[in-house]
Amino acid sequence: MTLPAARRRASIADVAHLAGVSVGTVSNVLNRPDVVAVATRERVAAAIDELSFVPNGSARQLRVGSATTVGTIVLDLTNPFFTDVARGLEERLTDDGWTLMVASSDEDHDRESRLLRLFEQHGVRGVAVVPATDDVEHLVALQERGVRVVLLDRTSPVPELSSVAVDDVAGGTLAAAHLLAQGHGRIAFVNGPHTIRQCADRHAGVVAAIVAAGLDPAEALVEVTARLDAEGGERAVSELLAGDRLPSALFCVNDLVALGAMRRLRAAGVTVPEQVAVVGYDDVTFAAELFTPLTSVRQPTHDLGTTAADLVIRGGEPEHVMFQPRLVVRASSS
Repeated sequence: MTLPAARRRASIADVAHLAGVSVGTVSNVLNRPDVVAVATRERVAAAIDELSFVPNGSARQLRVGSATTVGTIVLDLTNPFFTDVARGLEERLTDDGWTLMVASSDEDHDRESRLLRLFEQHGVRGVAVVPATDDVEHLVALQERGVRVVLLDRTSPVPELSSVAVDDVAGGTLAAAHLLAQGHGRIAFVNGPHTIRQCADRHAGVVAAIVAAGLDPAEALVEVTARLDAEGGERAVSELLAGDRLPSALFCVNDLVALGAMRRLRAAGVTVPEQVAVVGYDDVTFAAELFTPLTSVRQPTHDLGTTAADLVIRGGEPEHVMFQPRLVVRASSS
């Protein structure tokens, strides 16, 4: 497949020409609009909109082809999984003398879009993004303006964008199949919203494992939607404890959620794994250090980061890299 040629980034001179004013006037509109007549400001604003002009503090670097900054946006920087991925990105970029800017979308699509615009204004060469939703049109448009885009920790829904991901359907299947093999006939899945692709895929994997075991998901699966942090795990367990019957197995969408879930179970006097088995996802550093070490689905965080950095540095045709997860069994489920 041949990619369409990237559109040239509009310059301040292009805006000035289209608006019929000087470059200095455009600069004043951007930096000191109070000194420009209203009618002139409106003409310049219309030209900026028509050209999709983005003010760029690193324009000189881009003109000489020396911009070597990459931006990355993750869902939550407080999650050790994402900080480990960012570390892999940073290490690989540093090897080639590139630098990294890191931000968190807080699972908010609008915040993600604002951060991308800020990155573009700073003249980044590329971005690695964990999208907050399935909507990637703004990322396709960003790449068309000449910024390399790599989707991080998720498969690409469009052929134009490169991606680096882990097979989350397989990961969900591994977790649920393990719990089913331990004799648990009813599993509670503490998940995030299905608008986040990783959450939807892990749910699909759980359902596949239940069906493969000859069980009815409507009977064998209880799903609770929670925030993707420890507080979310605590609240989800509180909701389950308030129900008629607490399932004997708990699968959490990530290790932070599992941490909160185990904390709430312990506060309620429920023992792990004797009364409730718990499995997490990501296998972050603390998973093995908990009072009851946590069984978790391991993702290759460092490889995710370094591979995404490689794709940004290389550019060229879109590439799609898929890693396989593996289950690390510890005391929380056995």
